[in-house]
Amino acid sequence: MSSSDPVTLALSSSGAVAPAIPDSFHPMLPAHLAMLQPSRLSVSRSMMAKALKERWRIVLHDWRIDANAVGTAVYHIDTGAMVFSFSVLSFAPTAQGKTGRIIGRSWDMMGALTEGRVSDADLNAMAVELPKLYEGRATPGTLIWARANRSSRAFDHTVQALVAGEQPDIGVLSEVCYLMRNTGLDGNGTFGTRSFLSLEADHPLRRPLDAQMLSAYMMRTFSIDLAHHLARVRNPEAPDIDPAIQRYLGVGNGSALGLILFVNNHPRLIHNWLTARQQAIQAACALRVDAESQEVVMLDRMIARTIAFRREDRMEYERFADSAMVASELAQVRETLDRLRGQTTAGSSDLFGQLARWAQAHVHEETCQCLLGLLTELVPDVCDREAEKLAVSEDFLVEPDMPAADLRELVRREYAWAFEMDVDSEAARRHIWYKSVSAEEPRRGPAAEVEYAFNLGLDLPRLARDLHAALLDAAPHDTVGDVLMRSPQLRNIVARVQTLRGLDAHSPHMNIMDEQFVPVDIVRLMNVGMHGVDKARDYLGRNLRGVLFHGAPTPADMAAGVATDWFFPQEPR
Repeated sequence: MSSSDPVTLALSSSGAVAPAIPDSFHPMLPAHLAMLQPSRLSVSRSMMAKALKERWRIVLHDWRIDANAVGTAVYHIDTGAMVFSFSVLSFAPTAQGKTGRIIGRSWDMMGALTEGRVSDADLNAMAVELPKLYEGRATPGTLIWARANRSSRAFDHTVQALVAGEQPDIGVLSEVCYLMRNTGLDGNGTFGTRSFLSLEADHPLRRPLDAQMLSAYMMRTFSIDLAHHLARVRNPEAPDIDPAIQRYLGVGNGSALGLILFVNNHPRLIHNWLTARQQAIQAACALRVDAESQEVVMLDRMIARTIAFRREDRMEYERFADSAMVASELAQVRETLDRLRGQTTAGSSDLFGQLARWAQAHVHEETCQCLLGLLTELVPDVCDREAEKLAVSEDFLVEPDMPAADLRELVRREYAWAFEMDVDSEAARRHIWYKSVSAEEPRRGPAAEVEYAFNLGLDLPRLARDLHAALLDAAPHDTVGDVLMRSPQLRNIVARVQTLRGLDAHSPHMNIMDEQFVPVDIVRLMNVGMHGVDKARDYLGRNLRGVLFHGAPTPADMAAGVATDWFFPQEPR
């Protein structure tokens, strides 16, 4: 492993860059990427930090929902630089046609995030087009189409408690930690929504996934407002949900195989995000602090919060670390922090670097990554700066004049992992990725059972080896253009390799066709690490269901700029 790997470095006591983990660790393996925990670079946290800093104001502009939960609502989100609308179609709950997957045809709510204040004509058009979903077309200026379903038990329990003049029971709510669960956030050209790369440089939602995160936050806001409304239909004196409970309730999020294709299709984003996260960790490890520095006190407080959060976690995980174990190890991390504080000399210690290295050597990888995620909170300016660099084009371009020999050396050097991987055995090529005739969602199945399907999966290790073999046959003075004249089917992999050269964190080292590949590892990288989902329970090695904006400020908090450590919330007392 190179000591310059951007995903695995910390700072030595002298300030020089040095490996912080054993050489046997390879960060781009799926099982290791799955360990990454939420950080200040997770898009839900970075979006919320931006909203709090700029004091975005969310106002319920129009509410036309009846006692059966049928109707429309419109919210305005004023960012200071631009106003957006989040328009909601609300439906009476029904089990018919409902599923957590994107093939559903029945939802408890559908919504659209659009630029500007929507007109009645826009709202009417949305009411016609949005329920069509894949046959529908968004109105101009639309960024996201969204869908969600209630968590029946938690939602109904909350309404019943409010009707009785009481607060909902935390024991019931903590089983899921949300009232509604997102079942789709579609944008970036889908259904005629606006392409994100077309957004202006100063657009408030220019950063990747910010529009999706804002839409998810608005789902959470609507779910609470709807619970209040339905309770007051039955009891006009029903109380609001206590603000502490409102913060505790996030919005549910379920994800599956589609995120593997997202990772394959967005290598520059993946590289930039992983690199940004590591740069934030490095910056935190480089802080010169003494025992009572603000950053040391803050980290101690955050670790204590995280321990309490993990101890209260009631979810069960199939593949990943038990929260009770993580809580126990974080207590050891906190004890080590206290010990290191006692050894610190004023302004000269790399206390955080020492702590990170101790954790990497003594605790479970997930516990260590939890600590590293907390460290990023100590350098918010670094995180905000790096987050602004995440919007990138994913276009790949061929450089036909490159000597074929240079490309051959590039493939061998940067894709050495592909040559060490089994791609030829029956098990290594057992599966194929495809869309079924009955759904828009991707599936993975035995190639022998879907013989005529078009493979949607990126067979990167095999493509790299095929390209290398073709380049071995090239004449000494051949260019890449000459090779492609003879083998035009290699154009896409050539463009990918050339465009991504020099970037070492763009593609997980995996064979997604192999029967041993576990999809949920990459799903978890996206959901937990990049999105910031908490309590992400895994199912059958391919699905995750967790909570976004768990503990996040309310719209009133946002307007007031109340910037607290909202993540990893404790159960309200």
